[in-house]
Amino acid sequence: MNKKELNQIKQKALEEHIPIIMDDTLEVVDKILKEIKPKKILEIGTAVGYSAICFSEYLQTNGVIDTIERDNQRVIEAKINIEKVGVSSKINIYEGDAVEILPTLNEKYDVIFIDAAKGKYPFFLKEALRMLKPNGVILADNILYKGYVMSDYNKHKQRTAVRNLREYIKEVTEDPNLETEILEVGDGLAVSKHKN
Repeated sequence: MNKKELNQIKQKALEEHIPIIMDDTLEVVDKILKEIKPKKILEIGTAVGYSAICFSEYLQTNGVIDTIERDNQRVIEAKINIEKVGVSSKINIYEGDAVEILPTLNEKYDVIFIDAAKGKYPFFLKEALRMLKPNGVILADNILYKGYVMSDYNKHKQRTAVRNLREYIKEVTEDPNLETEILEVGDGLAVSKHKN
């Protein structure tokens, strides 16, 4: 993997205010992926491909990442970035809305990384649970959403997102099949391991 190219992708995303995975969140995810050595990863929310490229390093031989992105411009940029770094054989991009694409997928994944529309997290969770392998892990980024989720924040603009993120946390912490930790790294990361 070309680290120099990867760094340029990261810098460009930061300059253009494209949301990418934060360094401290990535460190935690890296550790989890190192431990699991996944064969298949599903990512909901590709953006410019940065996180998928980072994750691809931890795949088993012939492992693959399926990633979903609805923004056409971002898909184009992600494809260029993935090509540049030299990992295009490991990453498939599905272009379209995850709400429509997820129900059509029937794969099983070792790791599912959720980093897309905050208001849709409970729906993404339902689909993720359906496709998670025994002992798999679901990671939900930005789960604390600028601290709003744990406060009594109630401004109209973000209300739906905050309510749905709270709903997500409630579901993953109460599900008897999951062991969930909410980590205060980056903008919050929920790590839910399937107990099996």
